[in-house]
Amino acid sequence: MPRIQNYVKIALLTGFFGVGLAVSAVGQETPPGEDKIVAIVNGHEIKISEVQMATDDIIGQLPDLPPKLRYPFVVEFLVERHLLAQLAVKEGVAETAEYKRRLALYQAKALRDAYFFQKIRPQVTEEEIKAAYDQESAKVSQTERVRARHILLASEKEAVDIAARLKAGEKFPALAKKYSLDGSKEYGGDLGYFTAPEMVAEFSKATFALKVGETSAPVKTDFGWHIIKVEDRKLGAAQPYDQVKSALRNVLLRKKVQETMDELRKTAKVEVLDEDLKKYAEDVAKKRKAILDKQNNSGVAAPPAEGEDTGGKGDLQIQQ
Repeated sequence: MPRIQNYVKIALLTGFFGVGLAVSAVGQETPPGEDKIVAIVNGHEIKISEVQMATDDIIGQLPDLPPKLRYPFVVEFLVERHLLAQLAVKEGVAETAEYKRRLALYQAKALRDAYFFQKIRPQVTEEEIKAAYDQESAKVSQTERVRARHILLASEKEAVDIAARLKAGEKFPALAKKYSLDGSKEYGGDLGYFTAPEMVAEFSKATFALKVGETSAPVKTDFGWHIIKVEDRKLGAAQPYDQVKSALRNVLLRKKVQETMDELRKTAKVEVLDEDLKKYAEDVAKKRKAILDKQNNSGVAAPPAEGEDTGGKGDLQIQQ
């Protein structure tokens, strides 16, 4: 059984109250009358619904397992779980304080998960998802992107010399591979498609002033001197609804969960007594908020098309 590693990272991603976990769970409810028995362990019936819930719990341990192998893996996991659980009952573990502490913890988790699936999940309707898609896709379609190449040089003199060689007919990719000072040289200076806010201001201003096929005069930024050539311009395009529907549902569910948590915290009395834990909790809350904001702001823009390598943007790209 693969071990779960990096608990701190998991805590940051899911939050102390499991906001992310509840949303990312498989969550496919079993239709009435179809909860068939798939295995029996000393009289205990393992049903499809139990397999689904177990998959939710251990999905993080299965990143490298092909999807077609996950079902038999989880069933075997449950068989072993029940064999050990039955042995624990036989040997009196169910009467120990350790078991009772764990039971209280798992009961809280079970109640949280049940509340999510029964009360929160139904709040996100097909109509709400479609409305979110329409709103986001309208924003995407209004955003212009360009595809450009550049050559980064250390001085204005070098930039002027390269500009002259380009004007004389030498090929931009060849000169970029030979003289450019940043990572895009491996791509012949190709930066892929980007929007104006993604790049530093001076670079974007010069790039978006060019027509397709035009090459700029030397442009200065904090990184050096650039020669820029625009390869293509186009308005953004939204991905098809069916491709982003699941992701949008998760975004809306995260918002619903967070709204619920915010309301609960207004009236709840939560006391953190450990001073070191207070500071750590504040740091985690900030990082969790940043993660949730990034997830909630994920739009419906089309991913880079084949050949649109974004690896050459380098330091020019504004850090999010």
